[in-house]
Amino acid sequence: MSLTPNPFRRAAVALTAAGLLLAPLAGCGAADAPAPSAGAASHTPRAAGTPKAPAPARLTVPSLGIDSALMRLGLNEDGTVEVPPAEKGMTAGWYAGGAVPGEQGAAVLIGHNDTRFGKAVFHDLHSIAEGADIVVADGTGEESHFTVTGTETVSKKTFPTEKVYGATGEHVLRLVTCDGAFDADGHPVDNLIVYATLR
Repeated sequence: MSLTPNPFRRAAVALTAAGLLLAPLAGCGAADAPAPSAGAASHTPRAAGTPKAPAPARLTVPSLGIDSALMRLGLNEDGTVEVPPAEKGMTAGWYAGGAVPGEQGAAVLIGHNDTRFGKAVFHDLHSIAEGADIVVADGTGEESHFTVTGTETVSKKTFPTEKVYGATGEHVLRLVTCDGAFDADGHPVDNLIVYATLR
């Protein structure tokens, strides 16, 4: 599948670990995070003839005042994960290589902390509390509610790829954004990951 490269990504070196092709997801203010290759499933494949679940369309985090449409994200041609463009910093994205939120597997939503235009959709994500409600709705209005089970701040150099994107028999959600101090080029050096499970 041909994907449009993100103009805000920085150069990345692909690494091989745990049998997956890893490549940093980039962009200043974006959710820099490695992702599995397009062929690595992070969810249980559908049986033949099973109707396809509607794609997620909206994310709401009531405790933080987050209410965002969701755009579909894939992989760039160089293996990096797409991120929402900087001019759409207030819009989060769903990584379509993972599970559909609410279905079995790991569903991953990615958003900017800030961009050159100012604060972005996940700017206040560091304030989320354990037990908080996260709501993901599909295009029909059907909602899936998730409960936050924990958060983790990690260096982008040691991002827990398998933990975030890997296959699981549970129905889980991960929110990913940037965090921490800035490097010499002005890029955040850490990622903030929010873990949640389906209610």
